[in-house]
Amino acid sequence: MAFHSAQTQASVFERPILWAPPKRAIDSAALEEKCRQLRERLLDIARTHQRTRLASSLSAEDMVITDVILREAGQSEQYQDITEHIDIFTLETGRLPAETLALLDQIQTRYGTRLAIYTPDQAAVQAYVDQYGMNGFYESLQARRQCCDIRKVVPLAAALANADAWITGQRREQSVTRSDLDLHEQDEARGISKYNPLFDWSEQEVWAYVERYSVPVNALHYQGYPSIGCDPCTKAIRVGEDPRAGRWWWENQDSRECGLHVHN
Repeated sequence: MAFHSAQTQASVFERPILWAPPKRAIDSAALEEKCRQLRERLLDIARTHQRTRLASSLSAEDMVITDVILREAGQSEQYQDITEHIDIFTLETGRLPAETLALLDQIQTRYGTRLAIYTPDQAAVQAYVDQYGMNGFYESLQARRQCCDIRKVVPLAAALANADAWITGQRREQSVTRSDLDLHEQDEARGISKYNPLFDWSEQEVWAYVERYSVPVNALHYQGYPSIGCDPCTKAIRVGEDPRAGRWWWENQDSRECGLHVHN
């Protein structure tokens, strides 16, 4: 009995402590200033371009921007151009977790809006599976990038075909590949402007906004997932790890991008 008890205690102590949304208090006035800046950034974007689209991965960051577009801006005549001139879409890759798909229904319930959904070409998906297998992306960087290209990059191109600007939820803090991120970039690959209005937000500020305004977010965030992509390519991470350490975790850190965000 004593041996069993010792084993149980050891297993408890050895269990990794997973990442969780930060609970650190944020000064209310400072957060409101961040929100004001975000509204002004989105308003400038909406008035500068004719056809702007938010490419939402349904991350906590994208949900903050979505909340401003669909709720906050819609309640103020001053910011109505944001709601009227920025459309939102997401990519349904065919390999998303159930929790991510469930969030789409929560968005419709909360905001009365159904996001536009873009999916990959099924013939291209089948050709990939025939060549590499269902999970062939684990075998090489080339195979993984080809899968991302079929399931994400090509559908993104379709979603942005008639846009003159797009918005992302990227932040500088998220990874080494995003440390030099700016508010505005020129997407040379697609010939349009690209904006990262949360580029200078901290993780604490994102989650303070989520909590303050009860923004619906992916349930996996509360199970150790700060960054969520396709189900087989995403895992929970431990406290202290890079926020994107759970994305394509079998690869080198400097290759962990899917190709949506091409660095010029």
